[in-house]
Amino acid sequence: MENTNQLRDILKNKKTFHNNRGMQLENDINLSNQYYVDTKKAFIYKKPTPIKIVKVDYPTKTNKIGNIKIKEAYFESPSTTDYNGLYKGKYIDFEAKETNNKEYFPLENIHPHQINHLKNIYENNGICFLIIRFISYNKTYILFGKDFFDFLNTSKRKSIPIEYFEEKGYLIQEKYSPRLDYLEIVDKYMEVNYGKEK
Repeated sequence: MENTNQLRDILKNKKTFHNNRGMQLENDINLSNQYYVDTKKAFIYKKPTPIKIVKVDYPTKTNKIGNIKIKEAYFESPSTTDYNGLYKGKYIDFEAKETNNKEYFPLENIHPHQINHLKNIYENNGICFLIIRFISYNKTYILFGKDFFDFLNTSKRKSIPIEYFEEKGYLIQEKYSPRLDYLEIVDKYMEVNYGKEK
């Protein structure tokens, strides 16, 4: 009983830290992807951002103990999307974003080169999608490439309303492990678009 009261006190006095706001979705996806790799279900990885290193500090002869420090670097070229990999013989590529907006997802959060990259994947029969989290509602959706491009081609809006995600997207249920089982939804998508797995 004492432990229960301590837990209540901790939760009641819980402070909210915003240091890593915007990173929670990425952490959830990374944990899910690690689960997929560990269970050999899929091999999907976060792409590193290409960086050009310009200046480096190496340990000196007198200071042999020490780490190499990068003093100056810059982004070499725009990165494509956040994640890519292989699942059941199909190439998967997707971008993950969070928004604090309660009504829509701003399209300015996805760069034109990322949209072109996703379009290339879609046109070459790969599986591409967006994973969008509406932080205020703690709801995370998958919007597959077809529905994303349909929206871009038929709407003049600069944002995708949450109603579009509710209608055309798929809500990803949070679980213990994997945290965001987005492949459960990809399975349904593959069944409809590629037939049942043999």
